[in-house]
Amino acid sequence: MADVYLNVKKVGNSIILAVCDCDLLGRTLREGKIVFRIKTEFYRGKKTTVEEAMGLISNSAIVNLVGKTCVETAISKGYVHPEAVLKIEGIPHAQIIKL
Repeated sequence: MADVYLNVKKVGNSIILAVCDCDLLGRTLREGKIVFRIKTEFYRGKKTTVEEAMGLISNSAIVNLVGKTCVETAISKGYVHPEAVLKIEGIPHAQIIKL
């Protein structure tokens, strides 16, 4: 299993979880009018296993996932529907927002 970066931020009573595949940190993806920056400040926290990152999803109000490893794992665990995934330059991106 590949490693990912995860960053947990607490905003009020809500937890925001940001997860990205390690090889994508700092990249900017462009496709059409979309410019998506995988910002170090937002995504780089702890380098860990994708399994540990998935374990934090259930307690998070908002989850941002970027990269094949973390998005495909979230799909396989039932957190993300495959049709909810946006691909930018072929890189999958998914968000989970719990209301």
